[in-house]
Amino acid sequence: MIVFKKTPSKLVISFFFSSIIFILLIYADVKYNNPLPIEELTYSSLIESKLDDIHSDIFHKVQSGENLSIIFEDYEVPLNTAYKIFNSDNSNLITNLKPGDLMKFKYLNENLKEIEIVKDKVNSIIITVSDEIIIQDIKNEIENIKSYFSGTIQNSFYEDALNQNIPESIIMDFAYIFGWDIDFVFDVRPDDEFFVIFETPYAEGEKVDNGDIIFAKFKNKNKDFFAHRYFVSKNSKEYFDDQGNNVQKAFLRAPLDFAYISSHFNPNRMHPILHKIRAHNGVDYAAKRGSPVRATGDGNVFFIGNKGGCGNEILIKHANNYSTRYCHLEGFEKNIKKGSKIKQGQTIGFVGSSGLATGPHLHYEFKIGDTHTDPVKVKLPSAEPIKDSEQFNFQKVVELNKIELNKFTKQSLKNES
Repeated sequence: MIVFKKTPSKLVISFFFSSIIFILLIYADVKYNNPLPIEELTYSSLIESKLDDIHSDIFHKVQSGENLSIIFEDYEVPLNTAYKIFNSDNSNLITNLKPGDLMKFKYLNENLKEIEIVKDKVNSIIITVSDEIIIQDIKNEIENIKSYFSGTIQNSFYEDALNQNIPESIIMDFAYIFGWDIDFVFDVRPDDEFFVIFETPYAEGEKVDNGDIIFAKFKNKNKDFFAHRYFVSKNSKEYFDDQGNNVQKAFLRAPLDFAYISSHFNPNRMHPILHKIRAHNGVDYAAKRGSPVRATGDGNVFFIGNKGGCGNEILIKHANNYSTRYCHLEGFEKNIKKGSKIKQGQTIGFVGSSGLATGPHLHYEFKIGDTHTDPVKVKLPSAEPIKDSEQFNFQKVVELNKIELNKFTKQSLKNES
């Protein structure tokens, strides 16, 4: 049997009223005590967006007939700036503007900041444009790079030197230096050897000019020929052999590079066209039509024009009663006329077949006084040797060149092995 215990009524009533009061207190709190408002915080910042400076260049190649005033106007250089530039050129650096000069207009954003006038690979003029105009003559630093080449004659000096990757300008200089002693067609033999050390000037990584021979050696018919560069004055160089004798003679051995002799000096030769005995008082060099003919020595033009069987002819009078004659020319070098001063090695005309000639060739004569002499066999007078006062310094140059030659030769043999 389940017995229920009776809960006192006073306790129930007390609990009831307590609950009512608790509910009323909550209601009052909600109604009269509102929650604090939520504060919204807003942050703002000014972001300044600055674009990078823009550098730009405009290039202009100077044309014939243009001057700075015209160019400045074409490229909208402000008149005030142009006036300030001209007024600041106290050394007349910008007046000598030439066709082919390269101009660079350099801008920062839209403002002209600098004008560069590039004269060549070494020289340029910088015009700085600011409150004050600054004009500067700039020369790039030149670095001389040494090169060494050697080879053995198999076919011809010119062809074999090219095969060794020797620059053509060096080949021609080599032939010119030794041209007083060696005819590079008539005298050269298979197994002859050549060696050359030269320097090439570079500026800003670019070649400025053709190389310049420092030392050269040619072994011809088991005989060694040497040429050492030596500056006899600050800006004047000459080439000398080991003993200090000038390799330059008063005359070149031949008036043509890399031609061959088609007819020798012969006082009793049968003329190929006239078919009768007529003295051949010179040497005939067969060469391509238009090949340049050079004067074999310094002198003055005594005759230039057309003369009978010789065709187009130049006669040059030299010092000490020497004279040379050049016949059958196709034409003459411009600006050469009677009385013109001619330098040794200067081009005077071009191979042709004018006059009595069966084909293009040069007839070359060499006279001492009134006597015709075989140009191939005549002993040529020498230029001045090294001065006694320069012998000590010159021999140091010779010694250094020989050391360089041995070093390069050993390195070359090592690379081949």
